[in-house]
Amino acid sequence: MRKREFAARTSAVVVGTLLLTGLAGAAAAEEVGSDDVDVKVEIAEIEGPGVLAMSVGGTSTTLTETGSTELVRQFTGTLPTVTVTDTRAADEIPADVGWYVLGSSTDFVGDAGQTAIGAEYLGWIPALIDGGESGLVAEGDPVDTAIDGGDDGVGLVDQELLALAIDSGAVASEGQWTANANLFLRTPATVAPGSYSSTLTLSLFE
Repeated sequence: MRKREFAARTSAVVVGTLLLTGLAGAAAAEEVGSDDVDVKVEIAEIEGPGVLAMSVGGTSTTLTETGSTELVRQFTGTLPTVTVTDTRAADEIPADVGWYVLGSSTDFVGDAGQTAIGAEYLGWIPALIDGGESGLVAEGDPVDTAIDGGDDGVGLVDQELLALAIDSGAVASEGQWTANANLFLRTPATVAPGSYSSTLTLSLFE
């Protein structure tokens, strides 16, 4: 069974940016003394059942044109980092179950009434950032676009596999895994110019 043939219902989202700024002092000061402060913290063991959860490192991403040809225009970008966390004890995980993250996209809608660009023109190449040491967590298969054709040229119309663990119990001790994907929008060269937007929905299932 192809990894991308996992299917289910949807739930959450994608992407964002963070700007960090600093302020330098106007003049140097002479140190006249110093002392140390010990900082301590007591972290209690979590009481109650653990959880399997997903978070996404942002709420938006931008595709920019690169690699276009006379016949096909291509726009690429990166899915923000998706993190799956499992805080459950071994006896809290059902036997013979696995978790998986699926993604699907809406059509790209123009801001000035342009004809929409279907989700079948958006593809991705999933990639593990940190899959743990067990080797039991894997990324999904690449998904090509309608422009590419072939069996994989379906785009992100339906839910496609980003990452999965076939056995939740076998990997739970690792606690956390991360993945992202290279995104690419490929359209005919005749596509109407303008700004477009879509929503890529990511969902975690077990």
